[in-house]
Amino acid sequence: MKKISSLQLFFFFISAISIAQNDTIKLKEILITSSRIELPFSENSRTISIISSEDILRSAAINVADMLQQIGGIDVRRRGIDGMQSDLYIRGGHFNQTLVLIDGIKTEDPQTGHHTMNMMIPLENIERIEIIKGPAARIFGQNAFNGAINIVTKNIIEDNAKISLTGGSFDRKSIDVTASTQLEGSSHQVHYSNNSSNGYRDNTDFDNQNFLIKSSINTKNEPITMLTSFGERKFGANNFYTNSPSFNEYEETQTSLAGVSTKFTTDAFVIKPKIYWKRNQDMFLLRREDPSFSRNFNISNKVGAEVNASYKSKIGTTGFGIDFASISLSSNNLGDQNRTMFNAFLEQRFIFANKKLDVTPGVSLNYFSDFEFQVLPGFDFGYKINDHTKFYWNVGYSYRVPTYTELYVNIPNFLSGNEDLEPEKAVTEEMGIKYQTNSFSFSTAAFYRVATDLIDYVKEEESSPFFLAQNLRKITTQGIELNTSYAFKVNDFNQGLNLNYTFLEDDYNDVNVFSSRYLINTSIKHHFTATLNTKFLKFLEQSIAYRYVERPSNSYNVVDAKIKVTIESFTMFALVNNIFDTDYSEKDFVPMPKANFVFGLSYKIK
Repeated sequence: MKKISSLQLFFFFISAISIAQNDTIKLKEILITSSRIELPFSENSRTISIISSEDILRSAAINVADMLQQIGGIDVRRRGIDGMQSDLYIRGGHFNQTLVLIDGIKTEDPQTGHHTMNMMIPLENIERIEIIKGPAARIFGQNAFNGAINIVTKNIIEDNAKISLTGGSFDRKSIDVTASTQLEGSSHQVHYSNNSSNGYRDNTDFDNQNFLIKSSINTKNEPITMLTSFGERKFGANNFYTNSPSFNEYEETQTSLAGVSTKFTTDAFVIKPKIYWKRNQDMFLLRREDPSFSRNFNISNKVGAEVNASYKSKIGTTGFGIDFASISLSSNNLGDQNRTMFNAFLEQRFIFANKKLDVTPGVSLNYFSDFEFQVLPGFDFGYKINDHTKFYWNVGYSYRVPTYTELYVNIPNFLSGNEDLEPEKAVTEEMGIKYQTNSFSFSTAAFYRVATDLIDYVKEEESSPFFLAQNLRKITTQGIELNTSYAFKVNDFNQGLNLNYTFLEDDYNDVNVFSSRYLINTSIKHHFTATLNTKFLKFLEQSIAYRYVERPSNSYNVVDAKIKVTIESFTMFALVNNIFDTDYSEKDFVPMPKANFVFGLSYKIK
């Protein structure tokens, strides 16, 4: 599809605004819980995007990976349908540099960032997704190099049950069952789902299942919340990680998470303790039909405890916390590894000028038993110009230790780790302004990142026999983002329009290698997304999602559309992905499917 098509569609979205009547929709203020100091969305002095449960219901997405692709500056590089083996990037960088949290629990994997999206919570169970862009190490520690994403699960507020069935192209089938109940002293939610497909090309079949249990035990003060999640994936991985025609890759993963959390509140103090355990198991074959050729088996465990607190006083709000974790890996390729991690956090939010000016300095003290102690400072500044407009500026230091794959992987004649790797480091600065009314929001931000010792697998020369993990000297990244949303009504029905644009430019300075697997000439340069959600009849809703992506090596336009019919307790939908049959890939050597269909039916019992 030619670029002129993207312009035509863009003007179609814009023209939709003109049909709106004077009625507007009041947007609900959301409390951001991923930060140590909880603040309403409008009072934060950072670049934060929110995906609400209402946004999820009205979108054309059916999984988290597809949902995140509609956000500007988020680069989700999928290797198949239904979010199979997706890598997550924020404002360029690397998939190892993004931290994902579930209800505030950090879920990074010490083996590799390829596992970040293994345990994605089903959309049915998500209350909202909080996306923090820019330097977040001061808030979350070392893995939040370029940003963090916190997935907040739903609370149980009523007795109900829901069953959903879907089917579609490539013999795609799925079943989802969710049930929740309120008891006298507790509430509980249970979810199970299974989805499978024969694959859209050779060796891309999959069979996945997810379990989730969330319970809240009522106490005199705040409830004690327990979350348990298990995800299993079995999938053909044709050229997901290599480009060799002699390989026929296959992978199986199991990811478990168990956490217990609560909150203690007084007039001045808020204390939020949690304990958790995360386990990941990964079995990878280079040749599916010949496990003896190369079979990698890895089991990682992370057991942690965290306490975050805030204290309100005359000088403002003080946030502080500690985070301790024991991490281990057992692997036939990477060896048996152990490390201890400790973080301490401190920040102080000052308010001046009749609550118009906020200043928040902070620092994170970060310790890994196999690397040197690090101090990660940061500073946020915000000025409220009026009730709707705020200017903000922040700067922060980021840090990331190598994964065990980067240190120790050994695949003969293809990939080699490097035990002498140094941690990655970066200083990032951003400046932005945001405007918000009851129905309209607009924000723009400019950012600049200077990163040193970034880790990538490279070949120094064409004759190099394999890719070797190395610290690249210096890469600078600058960019801008523009985001706008408009909520309006037509004939008393809610409508919504969202437009996002991101520009990124990397300067590799004196980095000069023959070939790089991830960092060099792979980042998005131009990224435009648009979503239009409409409703003109009581029982009928429509959603269109468009994205334009330009990388140094290719560019493409993709349009997805969904129509949903709701009649009492029944909901039916039809989704078409890649309507215009665009030929494209999000990861080199992994073509994405042409136009394909998904149909679904659900029934809710109250």
